[in-house]
Amino acid sequence: MFDSLSGRLQEIIKKTAGNSQLSEENMQDALREIRRALLGADVSLNVVKSFVSNIKDKAQGQEVIKSVNPSQMLVKIVNDELVELLGREKSPLNLDTNPSLIMMLGLQGSGKTTSSAKLGLKFKKEGKKPLLVACDVYRPAAILQLKTLCLDNNLDFYSLDDEKDVRKIVEGALKYAKENQNTVLILDTAGRLQIDTSMMAELMLIERMYPLNEKLLVIDSMTGQEAIDVARNFDEQLGITGIILTKLDGDTKGGCALSVVYSTHKPVKLVGMGEKIEPLEDFYPDRMASRILGMGDIVTLVEKAQQNIDVEEAKKLEEKFLKAQFSFEDFLKIQKQIKMLGSFDGILGMLPIPGLNKDDRQKISHEGEKQFKKMEVFISSMTPEERKNPDLLNASRKKRIARGAGMELGELNAFVSQFEQMRKMMQGLGGLKQAFKKGGKSALMGRMPRNGRFR
Repeated sequence: MFDSLSGRLQEIIKKTAGNSQLSEENMQDALREIRRALLGADVSLNVVKSFVSNIKDKAQGQEVIKSVNPSQMLVKIVNDELVELLGREKSPLNLDTNPSLIMMLGLQGSGKTTSSAKLGLKFKKEGKKPLLVACDVYRPAAILQLKTLCLDNNLDFYSLDDEKDVRKIVEGALKYAKENQNTVLILDTAGRLQIDTSMMAELMLIERMYPLNEKLLVIDSMTGQEAIDVARNFDEQLGITGIILTKLDGDTKGGCALSVVYSTHKPVKLVGMGEKIEPLEDFYPDRMASRILGMGDIVTLVEKAQQNIDVEEAKKLEEKFLKAQFSFEDFLKIQKQIKMLGSFDGILGMLPIPGLNKDDRQKISHEGEKQFKKMEVFISSMTPEERKNPDLLNASRKKRIARGAGMELGELNAFVSQFEQMRKMMQGLGGLKQAFKKGGKSALMGRMPRNGRFR
């Protein structure tokens, strides 16, 4: 998401970097380009006018005009305004009652039911005990979808067969939750192809009868300008407390996120990535602004690593690496841990790599994923003994493995050669680490490489 906007803004900032100072003239050029970039990203006209006007006001001061680094100053101004537009700071969910009630809202096809399951997974991961309640009394398929998602992900599920009164369903769910010690109820309400009176009446009945902690509107990030009207209608009649953006990693312009927050003054609380059932993620305006401007998001990447990587397993692998004892089997374990951080494209998007545009990033990630798949196929074609002991690979074994993988022998030889080079390099680094521990800086200097070899 935001790829087109991100690319355009980075180009604008690059052009400004060639100026000795931020003058009225080049500032006007930059503002004109920013306006075009926002409109091209499907941001509503009202938001664009406000955004550009605020940047202009902040850039009027003498301190900015005389800045020795106009590019950095422009980055700061645009970054601050993006953070403001996206909601200033993270907005946590209100879960101050037990059980807490969360009503999921949205049009049919927005990803509401899937998001309900993803929210349940998030709560489960945090140590809570969620109960997903099927409140869509019009579409049996929606109830079956939610039930299937709960069974597949080991989440508690509640529904009342043949019951058309949603108030009775919620009442029954509350009783069940108290008996089952569920701490939060997620109400998956009915969606329509468009907002209508009966839909709103039903939702308002639930709102008036039960104390809701959150009323979360689910919006498909790829919807575009329609999302603004949908959000306004729900907010005017129900007073939504927050927004969930789905498909945030899709190939979308991203303008709807900026427009919806500006139009409703309600925060984006959670975001969903892709179609897979993975926990929803908290939304951080400052981190998203940083990513839009090509400055990466190292904090989120580190948090993902902490959540998904087994620290003890990583330590064992590190020791093997430094002693050059790691095997093809260990190599597969490393690939598995990297995959747990997300796609190559997503990881690259969180790294602050100057000048890396969307096309280059996708080419690199595509090539990286292709190479990883090849390596997996090669290793999968080996015997268990060969995976554990790379030294067993002789000419005849390599031919057999290449045939089994359905690839050229030259490709396998290149992979094995790179693997061996990596082992040698890691052995040298292991020696450096041990030398530093034993003798400090002087011993370390004595083992520094000469002519490409470690002593």
